[in-house]
Amino acid sequence: MKYALVHEWLTPQATGGSELVVREILSFLNADLYALIDFESSNPDSYLYQRQIGTTFLQHFPFARSGVQKYLPLLPLAIEQLDLRPYDVIISSSHAVAKGVLSAPHQLHVCYCHTPMRYAWDLTFEYLESSFLGGGLPGFVVRYLLHYLRQWDFLSANRVDFFIANSQHTARRIWRCYRRRAQVIYPPSTSIALPSSPIKKIFI
Repeated sequence: MKYALVHEWLTPQATGGSELVVREILSFLNADLYALIDFESSNPDSYLYQRQIGTTFLQHFPFARSGVQKYLPLLPLAIEQLDLRPYDVIISSSHAVAKGVLSAPHQLHVCYCHTPMRYAWDLTFEYLESSFLGGGLPGFVVRYLLHYLRQWDFLSANRVDFFIANSQHTARRIWRCYRRRAQVIYPPSTSIALPSSPIKKIFI
C-alpha cells in the first residue's frame, strides 16, 4: 500500500507537538510527505534534510518561511491543490487545513487532529481584538473571511474517514465543531520514537 502523510507547514520554527507526531509516524511508516511549505528538507540540522517533500504554490510566496499563516485565506485553496491520487491511504496531521486534502472514494483518509482550526472557532474574537483590522470595512472583510473558514473547515471534516484526537479535550472539540467521533491516541512526549508507541499501533 502507498501512504501519504500531509502536514501544515515544515519550518525550523515549527518544532511543537504536531511535528513530533509527524516524526513518530515517519519512524515506522514508509510514507511520502507533503506540506503547504517546506524549509526543513534544506535544513542540515533537520531529520528531514534532503528528503523529497511535496509542497504547494505558497512555497514561493514572499515571507512564507517566517509564517505562512499570513496567507490564511489562501490555505484552503492551497491544500486542495495537492494531488494525492496515487495513494491508498492518506494520513493528515492537522491543526489547521491539512485534513482538507482532496481524496477519492477508494482512498482511506485518517486524520490525527491536534485541534480544529482555532482561527475559525474559539479564537475568533481574540484574533479580531488583537488585530488592527477589527473595525470598520477591514473588520467586516476579516469577519467574512473567518466565516468562510468556518464553513470550509466544517465541510472539509467530511473528507475524513477516521479521526484521531491527541487528547480527550480535543476529541470534545472535534465533536463540538464537526459532530464527528474521534479515538484518543496520545502523542509522543519526546522526539524519539518508542517501540510501544500508541500511534504506531493504529497503523500496523
